[in-house]
Amino acid sequence: MVLRVIIFLAINFAALGLGGFFTGKGVPSEWYQNLNKAPWTPPGWMFGAAWSLIMICFSFYMAYLWKSMSNYNLLIMVFTSQWLLNVAWNPAFFYFHNATIGLVIIISLTIVVTYFLINYWSVLEFKSLYIAPYFLWLLIATSLNAYIVLKN
Repeated sequence: MVLRVIIFLAINFAALGLGGFFTGKGVPSEWYQNLNKAPWTPPGWMFGAAWSLIMICFSFYMAYLWKSMSNYNLLIMVFTSQWLLNVAWNPAFFYFHNATIGLVIIISLTIVVTYFLINYWSVLEFKSLYIAPYFLWLLIATSLNAYIVLKN
């Protein structure tokens, strides 16, 4: 179990690192600071803290799920989709300054994470709560992205 958690931590934090590479100045950038943002937008430091917690919890979720699976093909496909969407949002939003494409990506990511939560609940039961922070944060992040699309 420990080895699986470590492997998923490495894979998940690699996604954050790669996405961060394309973020540039990110939240403190002039482009982002000049956007009309939702009144419920959290302070910049919260994004890093939230994503760190999310990836730790998601790594435990994946380690438990991996241990419980007999057919890995679908799981690998869904996990890879999640990983690619997670990485893709940063360059779409921060590098290319395309909040609309960012919104499409984050809605897609939310759908994939919702699929994890619902489809594998019967396998993990209450251990599925490890993915709850990811799901909840994506709902918030999607609303923030949508607000930017609508108000800019």
